[in-house]
Amino acid sequence: MQDLQALRRAFAELTPYGALLEVAMLVASLSIAYALVWLLRGARRGEVRSIWFGARLYDGVLFPLAALLAGVMLRWALKEVLPVGLLRLAVPILTALAVIRISVQVLRTAFPHSTLVRRLERNVSWLVWLGLALWLTGALPFVMDEMEEVQWRVGGTRITLLMVVQGALSAGAVMLLVLWLSATIEAQMLKGAVGGSLSARKIAANATRALLLTIGVLFALTTVGIPVSALSVVGGAIGVGIGLGLQKLAANYVSGFVILAEGSLRIGDLVRVDNFEGHITDIKTRYTVIRALNGRESIVPNEMMTTQRVENLSLADPNVLLSTSVQVAYGTDLDLLIPELVDLMQRVPRVLSNPGPGVSLSAFAADGLELTLSFWIADAQNGQGNVRSAVNLAVLHSLNSRGIDIPFPQRVYHMLPAESAPPVPDAAGMR
Repeated sequence: MQDLQALRRAFAELTPYGALLEVAMLVASLSIAYALVWLLRGARRGEVRSIWFGARLYDGVLFPLAALLAGVMLRWALKEVLPVGLLRLAVPILTALAVIRISVQVLRTAFPHSTLVRRLERNVSWLVWLGLALWLTGALPFVMDEMEEVQWRVGGTRITLLMVVQGALSAGAVMLLVLWLSATIEAQMLKGAVGGSLSARKIAANATRALLLTIGVLFALTTVGIPVSALSVVGGAIGVGIGLGLQKLAANYVSGFVILAEGSLRIGDLVRVDNFEGHITDIKTRYTVIRALNGRESIVPNEMMTTQRVENLSLADPNVLLSTSVQVAYGTDLDLLIPELVDLMQRVPRVLSNPGPGVSLSAFAADGLELTLSFWIADAQNGQGNVRSAVNLAVLHSLNSRGIDIPFPQRVYHMLPAESAPPVPDAAGMR
């Protein structure tokens, strides 16, 4: 209740002149913070957005921190001159705002595409504002005393509700710090990396994040007085759960580190898994993301990537063999046509000259001679259907210009005459 009484005394001693002066100083401090963020963001305009700068100038972390620093300095400078009632109230509000913005920006940076983050943001905001209200009204010590009375034993260790809440808050703060550090480290490690270097840096970033999270949680629990030995029962239960029901999940995590460590699959490789072909865009600890050439994405569990047959089209040779077929009429001079088709395919953009294209007589079809045209490309990521279409169009124009027919099935229908109907006897014949 001392904080509430101090605020009441400060407001009681506040004069209109002093209130206007404090409001003016608060507006000035907010303006200074806004100008500082604007200047720093202008100097870093070409860089990727970090947690310091949000989509707007005021929704990052730097603005509330700068405003809080200015408010604390004003409160310290004016405490001998004015009652600083408004500043005394503004400082905890700015502190709560800074905590909310830090939590939101760290979560958005660590999980940029998660829909659960937005729900968690609202919960964090409500929790911070509730704690601020309890502290300003002086009810926080009473609530803490009541939570201290709620207790139970786990493995022979006394645990209270207050210890659990403090542990959760400490663990949350440590988790935010760890996520911030791991996201920063991962961004720096993956900057400018390609191919095998990217996979090696990815496994280092994942291992760093897992190590920091483990150390952070253990440190948070220890700082609030919860011994790690008290969690042995829970740890044993988790171990049994992993052994019985979470085998696939654990296997996916282990397989993810194996894939990154051995380098058999790398980010950017063109692979075919379970009749799905595409480029590996990311290798997570639990799954691998494969993007097809038509834009579709497939999330493949890492265990499948290590236990099933996977065709890596980029591991040894990036060249991809494509083929198409065409039929020509019987009697066509193939000795003259085949070299012309080979030379025609070599002039098509993206078709490699080494290894060069080829034409072979693949079948004696019912309607004509079937020719198979094979050619190689080195940039399958730019599409396969477009270069096959270019080859088909070039072949069609060449055949049309030479007057070579492309046979197609023909059917002959014979119309049988209708059978004559039997004569119908007239009435006289029936008598």
